[in-house]
Amino acid sequence: MDRKTKNLLWPGNILRMGLLWTTALLYSYFKLFYKRLFGTLRSYPHVLPQSDYKPVCIVTGATSGLGKSTAEALSVQGYHVILAGRSFQCLSKTIAEIQHRHEGVSLKAIELDLCSLESILKFKDSVLDWLKAANLPSSLQLLVNNAGILATSQGFTSGGYDRMMASNYLGAFMLTHLLLPLLQSSSCPPRIVNVASFTHWCVQDIQVNEANLAKGDVQNSSNLNWYQLARIYESTKLYLILFTFELHRQLYIGNHLHPISVTAADPGAVETRILREVPNWLSFVIFKVMKYLCLMQSPTMGSRAIVDAALAPPEASGKYFFGGGGRTIEPSTLSNDSELAQKLWKASASLLHIAT
Repeated sequence: MDRKTKNLLWPGNILRMGLLWTTALLYSYFKLFYKRLFGTLRSYPHVLPQSDYKPVCIVTGATSGLGKSTAEALSVQGYHVILAGRSFQCLSKTIAEIQHRHEGVSLKAIELDLCSLESILKFKDSVLDWLKAANLPSSLQLLVNNAGILATSQGFTSGGYDRMMASNYLGAFMLTHLLLPLLQSSSCPPRIVNVASFTHWCVQDIQVNEANLAKGDVQNSSNLNWYQLARIYESTKLYLILFTFELHRQLYIGNHLHPISVTAADPGAVETRILREVPNWLSFVIFKVMKYLCLMQSPTMGSRAIVDAALAPPEASGKYFFGGGGRTIEPSTLSNDSELAQKLWKASASLLHIAT
């Protein structure tokens, strides 16, 4: 048995992924049902940006799964969609598949590795070059931070950060900050959507500091011989929600001249390549069980919450979309902790050397 499989089968990971994650997903659906039952369920309609030119959006992690479905849906709605991912070849294949189904859509592939600061910086320059070449304003109307991985063993980026922490959270934090000037220069209300997960419910307490962010050591457990992949994944998704709400406070509530709406979207359980590092036999069992429980969705179905958040009116800023149909629920109490969010913001900015 290799190291990755041993990490997966460590009882702590199996318990969290098998029991706690399923419970968290069921609880999310219960909250949706409860709001509908008592008439407090709010649904937001789709509102396309009004502009003299075709709006531009970026979808990260767009080579397959949720990113691919989201990019396709937004392109059909009239966006110039920049598909960002680590493999230009895979991105090109995705674009060809979408264009085969929909004539006239505007799609552009640009490589992006969120584990690499150099790649993120290069990506921004490539976006600016493409906007200029396409004779479009140097502005961005929508950013969808969708990329993420479930790593089965610990690895570190060239910058010394835990690979899963970098891909799922730190990279999105850096990319968003770099693209803020483009969003702020948009002539129509700009939007940011961060793709979260029901797994954030499993985090009851967390230590936020630069060292833990860098190492992915979310529980100060470096003495263990096991990579706590389930805890780290949950934490990265919690961080994204905390980041979302802090951005909402700063860019929407605190910016009266040119507000940017910021939302979180939870697609639920979706049959994607998120388990690509998991042994085939184990991912097969996981998908079969989730399908048996009627909890597994296709990428097209799962992307509905992301598209809802992307096309929601500006006043939906600060909301957590779940379940499709423009519906929202309240995430965990911990994710609404503004003091924790500010602490996370400062630690992230300091770690990545971003002036705030």
